Amino acid sequence: MLQPLRKPSEAEPGRLGRLAKLPVFFDLKDRRAVLVGGSPGAAWKAELLAAAGAHVDIYALELSAEMDALLSRGAADGSLTLHRADWSADLLTDPALAVADLDDEDEADAFAAAAHEAGIPVNVVDKPGYCDFQFGSVVNRSPVVIGISTDGAAPILGQAIRRRIETLLHPSIASWAAVAKHLREHVMRNLSPGMARRAFWERFTDLAFQGRAPESFGDTVQTVLDRIASEPAARTGRVTLVGAGPGDAELLTLKAMRALQSADVILFDDLVSEDVLELARREAKRLMVGKRGGRASCAQGDINDLMTRLALQGKQVVRLKSGDPMVFGRAGEEIEHLEKAGVPVDVVPGITAGIAMASALGVSLTHRDMAQSVRFVTGCAKTERLPSGLDWQGLADPTTTTIFYMAGGTAGAIAERLMEAGCSPTMPAVLVSNVSRGDERWAGSIADLGWASERRDPTKPVIIGVGRVFERAAKANDRGLEQPLMLDATA
Repeated sequence: MLQPLRKPSEAEPGRLGRLAKLPVFFDLKDRRAVLVGGSPGAAWKAELLAAAGAHVDIYALELSAEMDALLSRGAADGSLTLHRADWSADLLTDPALAVADLDDEDEADAFAAAAHEAGIPVNVVDKPGYCDFQFGSVVNRSPVVIGISTDGAAPILGQAIRRRIETLLHPSIASWAAVAKHLREHVMRNLSPGMARRAFWERFTDLAFQGRAPESFGDTVQTVLDRIASEPAARTGRVTLVGAGPGDAELLTLKAMRALQSADVILFDDLVSEDVLELARREAKRLMVGKRGGRASCAQGDINDLMTRLALQGKQVVRLKSGDPMVFGRAGEEIEHLEKAGVPVDVVPGITAGIAMASALGVSLTHRDMAQSVRFVTGCAKTERLPSGLDWQGLADPTTTTIFYMAGGTAGAIAERLMEAGCSPTMPAVLVSNVSRGDERWAGSIADLGWASERRDPTKPVIIGVGRVFERAAKANDRGLEQPLMLDATA
């Protein structure tokens, strides 16, 4: 029975969750900062403050080797001045902020109280109770500066996050950001607000993320950027078909994330996870255009028309599909429709559910001792029954691994047709729902596949794998599948 159609519906972005600390960036250029202590920790704080342009007055009687070395080499900006003296409250009359590394609890309390009396933000190293602000891990691509806080709970985790971000940002980003700062007034003066400015900055960003310094694009940076600014903004937007993968947001490609961050409108399917949507630009309008077997769905023609209309209005449209757009995602129909309307279209691939399932189970789909080919097959036609014309003899080949998509309701019929074509009833099979999100799994033989499917949660999307490569999973071996198994076919 065909399900009723529904119209696209707008979805609100998720509410901003609780923040343990408010991330702010403090301008210390040419301002005074007071730092008490000569320890290695104090040396690191002094270097940070001076690097931000502060004139740091250091009060300490004893200096660690790290502080002594810092004073010898100097800071990247600002200044460092050593005072061989204890601190006193009268030193806190005019600094922008005050930092101290004090072991004694009473002295730490007195320092914080004196700073508060003077109305100055204070940080006492490793004593959160006396801190108005915290120093997080820093990714320095100045003028791009990224601060990372774990609210003091896990500094090592913060450092690991910093290292991960460091790998994503090419050092040339610093040069591009500096140029952008220099160019901002020029753009404000010469380009109209709205699409013209945004089109310029998107072209600028595309260049910045190519991993090349700005000077490599012409004789002078200004020449290159003036050329970009002089190009008229396209009247027509574009559509990008983006593969959202199987649901785990960490499996998105960098290109997919960039597309989500530059979108004006996102048309997404039911199967796209909230975690993936949370990576999208918050200002983007989000429209649910659900396409899900067994549920009310938007007509494909309506989706095609909506994408085209939005793009012709100059919008940057992302059509966000679960898995890979080019695998059972109707991408061919959408691309053809958009091209006929003169709308530029790009495709960003994603991890298709069959590959994600193999990874989750630790199974090689083309293990050379068991399978010489792999097939991706749709398990459901428009009639919600098995498609006609499938090569069942080929699918029953014991040297072939077959992945059936959208096959939850036809699992029993698939097993029958495979066995009729000569496939052994003991051929291993797996049935997995919500791949990559830790949901239900079943493993057994195809003789029990229909039985297992009848006992699954019908609200969850299902993918089925058949082939000798799933033998270990079918035996629920020591890879730890006993716990995730949805049910036991032998029960």
